[in-house]
Amino acid sequence: MSYKRLEADDFVVSSDAISATAWTTNNPTLTSFFTSSTQANGSAGSYYLNVYDTATTSSVQFAIAYGNNNGSGSANYNTSVDGKSPTGTIFGQWQDLVIGDENTNFVFGAITSSEFFALPIERQCYKESLFLGSLSLKLSGSAGDLITLTDNSAYVSTVQFCEAGRIFQLITGSAGVRASNLTRNTTDGFTTTSGSYGWFLPDIGTIILNPLALAAPAISGGIAFVYSGSAFSATLAYTAATNANASLFKAISGSSASSFALNSQETITSDFIFIRPRSSEFNYSENPSFISGSTGEVLYSSFINNPQTYITTIGLYNDTNQLLAVAKLSRPLVKDFTKEALVRVKLDF
Repeated sequence: MSYKRLEADDFVVSSDAISATAWTTNNPTLTSFFTSSTQANGSAGSYYLNVYDTATTSSVQFAIAYGNNNGSGSANYNTSVDGKSPTGTIFGQWQDLVIGDENTNFVFGAITSSEFFALPIERQCYKESLFLGSLSLKLSGSAGDLITLTDNSAYVSTVQFCEAGRIFQLITGSAGVRASNLTRNTTDGFTTTSGSYGWFLPDIGTIILNPLALAAPAISGGIAFVYSGSAFSATLAYTAATNANASLFKAISGSSASSFALNSQETITSDFIFIRPRSSEFNYSENPSFISGSTGEVLYSSFINNPQTYITTIGLYNDTNQLLAVAKLSRPLVKDFTKEALVRVKLDF
């Protein structure tokens, strides 16, 4: 076996971003939405609502969770203690995860909000992160108003960061392109009175919706979205049927909406290692068939003056001769004093 030390210029590192659909259906757009009555009516249903792509409810695609700092929108844990409810718990959990400060509320555009909808994408659905500019989420209001949301990553020069990584605002538009008709919106694609439509958090695979923007009237850029816990629908009492999670599910799955397009991406880092057998190298073999077992002499005279070997495998070792990786050639490579070779080994991780 022959060894050769690799030099610094034998290594090249490359990174490539690979995108794929975010849904287990392998389609870029999710058009069928189902929930499970077992999950919705169980203890977990007070906190979040799982959304599936088929009626068999076998694969969760994303979840819906409404958070309210005042605990509105869900029944209290104890009727004697006001404001302590599942929506308050959800708010605190996401506040800690995303903002990292229990005294700071969410700011959508320039509007501070004490409530939100979180749409965490099921972890198995995406790779490293969500793909910027791929979001197109359609929502329908109770009066038939329709809006499509996307992220504003194409329009920002400075990226904002939080505890959960990068933050991008949600605007009206699709596939990363701001809507051209902004008669009901600001030039940024926000609502005229309630800020942006939420946050796009690609690094944790989550979409945060701004309920105030959705609940605003159509003339202000909203869809007059109604749900229990909303300041716009204070008379709507909480019930299992009118809870905020179920209301948003209807807005997503309604016949005029039913379209949720999203892709994921992954950065693949590759190490390229170039192996260069020179004309004077690797022309002999330590294979026992080369030499006589009794005398130790080379068996054939041609192996002395004109040896020939076949390179089939390349092993990568560290300084203590520990084998770290093995590369197999697609076919044997003939090597003698008249030939040099260049073999590129690619390591993906």
